[in-house]
Amino acid sequence: MTEYTLQQKVFLLLLAIITIAFGWILLPYSGAVFWGVVLAILFAPMYRKFVVLTKNEKTGVERKNGSALLTLLVIVVLVLIPVALISVSLVQQAVAVYAKVSAGHIDFGAYFRQVIGVLPDWMIGLLERFQLTSLATIQQKLSAVAAQASQVVGKYALNFGSMTLDFLVSLTIMLYLLFFLLRDGDNLARRVRQAVPLGRMYKQRLFDNFTTVIRATVKGNVLVAAAQGALGGIAFWFLDVQGPLLWGVVMAFLSLLPAVGAAIVWGPVAIYFMVSGSLWEGIGLIVYGGVVIGLVDNVLRPLLVGKDTKMPDYIVLLSTLGGMALFGLDGFVIGPVVAALFIAAWDLFASAPEFHTD
Repeated sequence: MTEYTLQQKVFLLLLAIITIAFGWILLPYSGAVFWGVVLAILFAPMYRKFVVLTKNEKTGVERKNGSALLTLLVIVVLVLIPVALISVSLVQQAVAVYAKVSAGHIDFGAYFRQVIGVLPDWMIGLLERFQLTSLATIQQKLSAVAAQASQVVGKYALNFGSMTLDFLVSLTIMLYLLFFLLRDGDNLARRVRQAVPLGRMYKQRLFDNFTTVIRATVKGNVLVAAAQGALGGIAFWFLDVQGPLLWGVVMAFLSLLPAVGAAIVWGPVAIYFMVSGSLWEGIGLIVYGGVVIGLVDNVLRPLLVGKDTKMPDYIVLLSTLGGMALFGLDGFVIGPVVAALFIAAWDLFASAPEFHTD
């Protein structure tokens, strides 16, 4: 076992303190830094292709700045602009739905009474035990929730200007950092690997797992979410449900929760169609949701996430749920990454002879 001198111990302590202080400084913009790193890992192969394509064949000079700018432009066009356009349309549809609810054109009380009226007695008895059959009771509970929600909304509304400024600052920081991570990412990764006090085999496997999980998780979850949201939104548009884009985006976000996701939205809508007399529309939505939308989750997610990460489906599910519970939306990447590194580290420990005496 290595024995450190007093000077070395003091330096290591100083190194730890400075590292913690630097992380504390970056904490206000940790989201921007995190997504800058994630996007750099995702688009690094594209950047390398641009470097090869723009390389001066006569002099052999690589145009790294231009390649990084081209990659940044692709990210803005393919990621940021579509998200911005969808966000604007989403806000417009949300305002329109809210206006119809306020004007009484959409009456959730009538929908609730229709559903209760066709339920079997045993289900009504079960709901009565939880006080869920009385519209007045439910409205009272919803009013209490709405009052709390309105306070939160009011707080954010008052701070809307500062929130918008913070978002723009974070976006600028992310793009600025992303440029340098693309351009200098290989050198930075090499220096980090050199600094980690582990053997080459351990470092290589851990870093490979880290990058593989990020790519597989982000690509897999985002593609699955986009596919389920788009399919659900198309179904709602075809069935003339108010705000199909709004509900499509909601289904996309909920689909980040493996195995449950989008059914939370299309399931109640299908039930309403069936109890309101539109039997075939309800049955069609159930079949469409269970077969088409569900097939996307059951087929694409294991292929795009579980296969590349070499993690069982239940580990992907639990780590995604746990990550999102702790870190919010960022957790759908952080959770599986931590789980994959956990598995890789224990595999290394189990297979390394220096940790075992027998």
